[in-house]
Amino acid sequence: MGQRFVGFRSAEYRVAAATVAIGALAAGLLSSCSSTDQVPSIGYAVDSPLTTYNANTTQGAASAAPVAFPRVLTGMSYTGPEGNAIADTDYGTANVVPGDALTIQYRLNPAGVYSDGVPTSCEDLVLAWAARSGRFTKNDDAGKSVPMFDAANTAGYADIERVQCQAGSKDATVVFRPGRGFAEWRSLFGATDLMPAHVAAKVANVSDIVSVIAANDKDAVGRIADFWNNGWKLTPGQIDPSLLPSSGPYRIESYSNDDGLILVANDKWWGNKPATPRIVLWPKNTNIKDKVASGAVEVADLGANSIDGLDFSGFTHANAPSRNSEQLTLGTTGVFASPDARKALALCTPRQALFDKLGHPDYIKTSGLGSGPLNSRLVQADTLIYPAESGEGAKYPGGDVPGAVAALAAAGIQTPTVKIGYLAPDDRRAQTVKAIADACKPAGINVEDAGSPQFDPAALRAGQVEAVLGGTAAAPGSAGATDNTDARFALRAGSGTNYGNYNNPRYDAIVDQLSVDASPATQLSASGEAETLLWAEMPTIPLFNEPRTTAFADGMEAGIPNPSKSGAGWNMDKWVLKR
Repeated sequence: MGQRFVGFRSAEYRVAAATVAIGALAAGLLSSCSSTDQVPSIGYAVDSPLTTYNANTTQGAASAAPVAFPRVLTGMSYTGPEGNAIADTDYGTANVVPGDALTIQYRLNPAGVYSDGVPTSCEDLVLAWAARSGRFTKNDDAGKSVPMFDAANTAGYADIERVQCQAGSKDATVVFRPGRGFAEWRSLFGATDLMPAHVAAKVANVSDIVSVIAANDKDAVGRIADFWNNGWKLTPGQIDPSLLPSSGPYRIESYSNDDGLILVANDKWWGNKPATPRIVLWPKNTNIKDKVASGAVEVADLGANSIDGLDFSGFTHANAPSRNSEQLTLGTTGVFASPDARKALALCTPRQALFDKLGHPDYIKTSGLGSGPLNSRLVQADTLIYPAESGEGAKYPGGDVPGAVAALAAAGIQTPTVKIGYLAPDDRRAQTVKAIADACKPAGINVEDAGSPQFDPAALRAGQVEAVLGGTAAAPGSAGATDNTDARFALRAGSGTNYGNYNNPRYDAIVDQLSVDASPATQLSASGEAETLLWAEMPTIPLFNEPRTTAFADGMEAGIPNPSKSGAGWNMDKWVLKR
């Protein structure tokens, strides 16, 4: 991986990193006095289900793929511990070309090659752009035009006019549409964004993926899209390694319920070899409590207090606020078709009490992340403009039964039932739902716990629940970044992660403006307008910055928390455990 060191903005994570560093130093001192051996395999537990290799689909964004594969599917950047995109020069370089429209010249590392021996090429960038541009559509059974690719969102990629690429080349020129220079362009084509185009082309029976996309060959692109959407799904005991080549330090060896997802060193990797040759990932559907107790887990990145009775004896661990926004995502049809009905739930939801009880375990902050109920959906709590954006949210501390009753009356609804779904088991979220149910019952709102081990946030779109309790973009586990792109696009019409089908053209226009204009004045005024609009229409109810627990087994070196969507595994190829 390219540039590695990143300073922590969060005091808690600076403390955690320092503690890990001190532990590593102590281990080094001990090694001079006694014999220690490096452990050849490290277990890594996360709190999302692992269902696909492709983190870019709607399902993938709600899976463990973003935390499992940053060092398997590398790219032009990776998400560092502060939540920002950092250039990964092992994969390639990116430089702005002078001109009226934003133009980026990408040059992939000449030594880059997938684990199956096929060189990385600009075709991988072309596939990523095509899949997430939103421009390739088809008619559904009702004759409505819908995207061919089931992308989680089109942020940035929809602003690209073209990707100039000759098949097999290591060079690509990406030209953005006039006036649509995506401000966060450095995050594009990053780790887990670039899927192996040669695999998609082979399965789709396409000889030249660049030409069929350039020609908008609907039949060929449709076959590519079908594979991109479904062909990289992961079922324990049934994976085909030939479909899963790696462009990073690790590759997938196997996946089973009993043994977890096994990553092994990729002997075709052209950068520094991974320090530990084997990583075993344990996703949400395994019994993480038992895995920790049995010694199968040496690294854990979990929602704080999500697993009751978890014993981290023998670990260096800490709770700290993350860039993940714990929130309720609400439907906009049925019971919640009226904004007043959604406001009713927001008025009685005990946001302040939930923060006090569940939102800051073992730490107290007076400002920034984790310092109070989250009062903005689009602005991080540790930024200068957050205080100006949080005024509307302060009007909803919770427990306002008369206000909720009045809002229900305005909506013309009596005694509604609200099913809140989340990925179970999760003790903290179960407590959250119970607290909301108790607080809202006097207002006549019946809240039901619809948590399930099989829960998918798509259940909201299907009308099976009225609300999802999750993180940024309804993710069940690690999520969030400094640029807020995922949060903004999760409420934009047409986005795959807009599970509640919220639709407001003015909000969409603001998101589009914020995407290309990073000036402080625009960020302040446009974000403020958007927040006012969102508090008025209430498509989500923000609660708090999700507290996360990061744990490293004693003797771990290079374990550094990452309170963003990449999780603690962002640098797993550097991990060394000595005992």
